[in-house]
Amino acid sequence: MRHPFELIPADRRTPILWSLLGLAVASGAALAVSDKRLRTKAAPWGIISFELAGTRARVRSILDSWDEDARISAALNLGVDYLFLTVYANGLALACVMGADALKKRGLPGAGLGAPLAWGQWLAGLLDATENAALLEILRGSDKALWPPLARRCAQAKFCLVSAGIVYALLGHCARR
Repeated sequence: MRHPFELIPADRRTPILWSLLGLAVASGAALAVSDKRLRTKAAPWGIISFELAGTRARVRSILDSWDEDARISAALNLGVDYLFLTVYANGLALACVMGADALKKRGLPGAGLGAPLAWGQWLAGLLDATENAALLEILRGSDKALWPPLARRCAQAKFCLVSAGIVYALLGHCARR
């Protein structure tokens, strides 16, 4: 199934991609700043440790290691991540479409993977949004057993899809060169 970004004229794709990359760097920098407060023995990877906790006991350990300022930073981080996920999902989707074009022009295998991987980046964004919602529920004090494993599964799937998109986009970039 074709991806909507395939309708963007080829000569307009690169400037759009650069704009998305700039927004990703800016929002990623904001995430990095807020994440510094979240790194503790219980959460050595900051927000990523929280995303991947998976159990109420692990979540409790992380939350207990954060003071009130850190919890506010975590909530801020998740809020900014809604911007970041929109930017990276669209940027990687466009990069996958561009990669498919480059592979096709060079007669290289894998061009048919571009559109499905572009759709996959949008799915990664939805998974990230779902993960954020689950983590915000935890930060709000919900002790439901559903939230930690939901956040973990969404994060794991998101990381897989994003990794595949990055690898594919880089292969497309190499094909262009």
